[in-house]
Amino acid sequence: MDSHEAQGYAHGDQHAQDRNPHASSSQWRHQESRAFAKYEAERAQPQPPSRHHHHHSIAREADARGNVSDLADFLNKSRISPEEADTRPPTEPKFKPVVLGATEAREVLNGEKSMADALAPESVPNDKEVAVGPLLNYRRMEGNQWVGSVLVVTRGGGREQSHRPSLFLRKAAMVSMSNGNGAANGHSSESRVSESQGICLYSDWRNTFWRFDLHLEMEPYETKWEYWLSDYLVFASNTKPKVNAFFVPAITESMRIMFHSCNGFSVGTDEEDWSGPCLWNDVMRRHQEAPFHVMIGGGDQIYNDGVRVSGPLRTWTSISSPKKRRNFPFPESLRAECDDYYLNNYIRWYGTEPFAAANGQIPQLNIWDDHDIIDGFGSYVDDFMRCDVFRGIGGIAHKYYMLFQHHLPPPASTYTSDAIPEAKGETGQGTDPNQMIAAYVHPAMTEPNYVVGPSPGPYVAEHSHNMFTKLGARIAFLGLDARTERTRHQVNYPETYEAIFSRLRQELSHAIQIEKPYKHLILLLGIPIAYPRLTWLENIFASPLMGPVKLLNRRVGFGGSFFNSFDGSVDLLDDLDDHYTARTHKRERNGLILKLQQIAAEFSVRVTILGGDVHLAALGRFYSNPKLNIPLEEDYRYIVNVISSAIVNKPPPAAVANLLARRNRIHHLDHDTDETLLKIFDKDPGDSTKTAKHNQVTMPSRNFAVITENSPNNGTRSQNGNGFHTSSSPPSQSTPGETFPGHKDGRYALGKGEVNAGTKHKAADPTEHGTGSDGSLDVCIRIEIDQHNPEGRTEGYGLTIPTLSYKGPRPPTIAPPPGSAGSSGSRGTGGTGESDVPDVPEIPAGMR
Repeated sequence: MDSHEAQGYAHGDQHAQDRNPHASSSQWRHQESRAFAKYEAERAQPQPPSRHHHHHSIAREADARGNVSDLADFLNKSRISPEEADTRPPTEPKFKPVVLGATEAREVLNGEKSMADALAPESVPNDKEVAVGPLLNYRRMEGNQWVGSVLVVTRGGGREQSHRPSLFLRKAAMVSMSNGNGAANGHSSESRVSESQGICLYSDWRNTFWRFDLHLEMEPYETKWEYWLSDYLVFASNTKPKVNAFFVPAITESMRIMFHSCNGFSVGTDEEDWSGPCLWNDVMRRHQEAPFHVMIGGGDQIYNDGVRVSGPLRTWTSISSPKKRRNFPFPESLRAECDDYYLNNYIRWYGTEPFAAANGQIPQLNIWDDHDIIDGFGSYVDDFMRCDVFRGIGGIAHKYYMLFQHHLPPPASTYTSDAIPEAKGETGQGTDPNQMIAAYVHPAMTEPNYVVGPSPGPYVAEHSHNMFTKLGARIAFLGLDARTERTRHQVNYPETYEAIFSRLRQELSHAIQIEKPYKHLILLLGIPIAYPRLTWLENIFASPLMGPVKLLNRRVGFGGSFFNSFDGSVDLLDDLDDHYTARTHKRERNGLILKLQQIAAEFSVRVTILGGDVHLAALGRFYSNPKLNIPLEEDYRYIVNVISSAIVNKPPPAAVANLLARRNRIHHLDHDTDETLLKIFDKDPGDSTKTAKHNQVTMPSRNFAVITENSPNNGTRSQNGNGFHTSSSPPSQSTPGETFPGHKDGRYALGKGEVNAGTKHKAADPTEHGTGSDGSLDVCIRIEIDQHNPEGRTEGYGLTIPTLSYKGPRPPTIAPPPGSAGSSGSRGTGGTGESDVPDVPEIPAGMR
């Protein structure tokens, strides 16, 4: 393990003595214990100075001031010099948020008072110090150009910036054709350096967000690019590399993909017992062997749940009555505290190694999920979701999601209960002068890689940002924002589906017209869509029989953390309601799958879905009823759901995974489509014992996924660094005219690409992965072997997804049948199948 890995997970700036003694390594604990929460609340209070304590990134109450004249004394009083750092109370942040009344804010905005005089502390943050970054994003392809961006967050700022940093970029090397391991041939003779000037996305007195746009001409061969920042920018860490590098695929090749989700720990987890985010060490090892061109985040890239335990919402969550919590206001003072918490948490987590190293070297594409906001956001009862506090933190989380994960400017203001009327032409929250008093916000940016939802979300008053982009030559990518518009009864608006599928048809049609058709469509949903049903558990948790238990919980605390701290429901119910397989989302889910089948048939493109959220690995598939005898290569209904979760968070107990495996039945989406999980886990990773012998479909261990095209160019010349090596494995799919007698039980191999799925498959072997030449996708889920090993070693489980060759008629548009939803039946499978037929045929209006 090199020095970079050895540093690994440093818990930010925390030391062992700062650990909460009530943190749990138990996989059974879904929520923190009461003892953990009590300890965090006590620790968040001011403590006597002690040289043995260190600063925690815990927000404390903001000091509201009625007069601007108090500000200078207030800021000078809380100024911290280096020699004072060791005597500072452990929970006191270096800077406190400043909160002004609306009157004072307007006076400054109208020029009646000078901002320089109002905000004139003896010292300010060093605006040349990098707080976090660089964070590298991939955005899109424009012709032969690769388009991306880099985000850097510096200390200090305001309405005007004293300098404008630059990023410098040069082509470092072509990837070797003979090594086959991603090694570079040294510096390119074309070492011309280009400059990208920083664009200020957002700035206030705490931090400034700089975006640097990258436009690169793609080459006939895979290329390594290097970039660095202006010399006067200073990194706080001495180990941070001054020069970062990333790889761009050859113009004729598709991207090598890494997929992950659930990149953080639940509150109350003993993080050291899980060796921190150690799987990122394995990601970087794989990146050294065969560089990833894109890193897809499927949601929960950060866990912000601590805002309710050690952050400014701890007082709110300690209120025992759900009704009082619902009516609690979210004034400007609380908004400022929560804003500070989310900002600091992003800076802390995105600066944590080895995740931070990946951020600067592998271009990202992200969608968000609930923990990027707070646990269960969108899946609680409607009247509670509309409370001031949830609307407030939803707006703040969206602000930093846009900045950190999309490199886009945020809205000018986020929600507060201090009502701000909407100005003409505004939607959602009106502009709040309190929030704009010393801040700069770049005008909204419009980019072609986004499909923006037509209407604001119900609880986050902003528009969803869905994505369409190319992942190289033959792979299209579609990412659904499944959180902004989510309620307990919907995932996305019908008009949003209409906009998304309209754009998708345009892109797929255009590719055919220019004779560069897509062979694969990767759809990112975040939450699994082909997954065992847990309706029986939903029924228990939502049953009226739980009423007396809930009452005892509210009155005397009976049941502890079995109930959530928000609307008082069973804690796991929001997770169940989140699932596409939940009864409240079944019609929308089934309609989405039918629409994807229509797209696959119309454009002869293979659809593959990525999903996370559930903290275990699995491989779900939709496929044609075996009675139809359709080869996978011609089956437009064959859609694989790669389920990879979590890369950091702890997995569920083995008993839960084994129970899910018992529930893995063959379901019937309609009379022609079946679905189930594949038996891919032929053994537990390494020498471990993680599952029961009967369980070969769910793996309760941390993981991430690697996806690589078996390029048609392999075996002739290698533009993506695979050399002249041709796989010695059998072909992954049938040749024309040849059929594979797939198993009649869909839990076993349905085609050649699924034969020997698991550790013995070629896709699981790094030397064979992606070396075929039939255009199929090799998928490898890399499973953690030992949670106590800080190197994060993994074992691979693989299968191959064939391309689609379909020339038959398009499937008809399905209309809803008469009758009520929610019933179920069997299609004569001897008890091994469950039919969803009564619920299937309704497609949301915007998707028809």
